[in-house]
Formats: sequence, C-alpha cells, structure tokens
Amino acid sequence: MLVLTWGDFMSSKRLSKRERQNELKEKLREDPFLTDEELMELFNVSIQTIRLDRLELGIPELRERIKNVAELNYSKVRSIKGTEIVGELVDLNLGSNGISILETNNNMAFKKTNVIRGHHIFAQAESLAMAVIDEEVALTGVANIKYKNPVKAGDKLIAKAQMIRKRGNKYFVHVFTYVKQEQIFRGKFILVSI
Repeated sequence: MLVLTWGDFMSSKRLSKRERQNELKEKLREDPFLTDEELMELFNVSIQTIRLDRLELGIPELRERIKNVAELNYSKVRSIKGTEIVGELVDLNLGSNGISILETNNNMAFKKTNVIRGHHIFAQAESLAMAVIDEEVALTGVANIKYKNPVKAGDKLIAKAQMIRKRGNKYFVHVFTYVKQEQIFRGKFILVSI
C-alpha cells in the first residue's frame, strides 16, 4: 500500500495559484502561527510567493496574526491586567489552560553568553499561570521550577499552562515552556486567591 505525505503530494503536483491560495488560507485557519518559512516548505514555493499570496489575500505577517489573537484573549483575563502578561497570550480558557509566546532578544540575554536570563522565562510562566485562573485577585504562594536547557537570544518561547486542580482558595497550575518542541522549563505553581 502506497501512502503519500502532504510533502509528497505537493512535490508531485504543482497547485494553481488559486488552489495554493485556498490551501494557504485553510492552513493558516488551522494554525495561525505558521511562519512564512514553514509555509514555503509546505507548498514548495519561494518565500516571495508566500508573501505575495498573503498580501493578495489580506493575511498579515506572523507577528501581526499573533498580536490579533492575543488582543482577543487579554480581555478574558481577570487576575492581572493584560499588559502585565509577559509574552503574547495566544490561547486562554479560564479555569483550564492557556498558551503564550515570547520572542526573546539580546536585551533579555547576558552579554557574554547570549543566554536569556531566567527571570524572563519565569515571568512568562508565572504571568500565564495567573492568567489561567478565574479569579479577580491572586498571588503566587509556591513556585517549584526547573530550568532544563539554556535559551539563546532570538529563540521563541512557547509556554503552555494547565490548571490541575483547585482546593479552597488555592489553584495548582503547571506550566511547561518549549523552544522548537524541546522542553526548556517547567513550573508548578500554587496560586492563592484573596
């Protein structure tokens, strides 16, 4: 039995411009965080072709797509102000889970090593944990954290939070942070509502 992957399909058959643009819209509807480089590989076309297709379709670049999704989620947050969240809040289900993305840069890194300072990684995780709980006011009571691998300036941090349980006024939230699907940080927080 012959099984073709999407890549095999794309390389064996060139899509017309209209078909490619329709597929592009569908792929970005499924995953709005695909980069132009990932789309270029997916469709087996040049980066300029992807950018022109996006322009014709009125689809903003990745940074603008992330910002648009984040703005919708900031209004849901109750425990802290949206502007206090470190990173872009791209998904939020109050009382359940959330995802944020933090684009790192040289200002966040030690000059000598180009390694991101830990407090930036922690701040992203803590603020995401705070955003996930459905309370007006909360504080971090306990944080059990582990840095697993160093992060270099320019890496994109994707933090995923999951509320594990609630006991009285205490919320137990786990946050895992990844760079390119490799876990670089984990935090177990107990947040206390007051």
